[in-house]
Amino acid sequence: MSDEMKADLWRRWRAGESISAFSRQIGKLPGSVFTVLKHHGGIAPGSRKARAGSLSMREREEISRGLCAGESYRTIAGFLGRAVSTISREVNKNGGRDVYRAIAAQERALDCARRPKQCLLARKPALRQTVLTLLKEEWSPEQIVGHLRLHHGDDPQMRITTRRSTGRSTPPAGR
Repeated sequence: MSDEMKADLWRRWRAGESISAFSRQIGKLPGSVFTVLKHHGGIAPGSRKARAGSLSMREREEISRGLCAGESYRTIAGFLGRAVSTISREVNKNGGRDVYRAIAAQERALDCARRPKQCLLARKPALRQTVLTLLKEEWSPEQIVGHLRLHHGDDPQMRITTRRSTGRSTPPAGR
């Protein structure tokens, strides 16, 4: 279902229109409409928006066109006024030169920006268990970070930081 259809669905849902009536008008099965409503608990989700400074849909389309034309990352970056590393990271995290598609990259970026997100320890059970064990033994956060670096340095699933371990003596601006 397109974003426009979903916006219309939520407008009609708020107005009290039935799922059957709406599904007939857009040519979708009532089950498809119900699935969209159920996924969000019957409450319209907030509008999705990217963070300031992130690539726009227009920029992603230009990246896609440049890749199809065989242009280098440097050429595309120059055209967009962006760093070469920005273009390289964008393309690589969205499948590489041969697979990159602007629409899919935009959807992925918006999905990754969704809040709230599960905290790190909720997403990584092994890390959570190790941290809990060490906290029960009354280790400090700094000691836990050091222990993880020493014993799990090569495992990205077992990384954690504390504000103090980042070298900052004060929190970053805006926090």
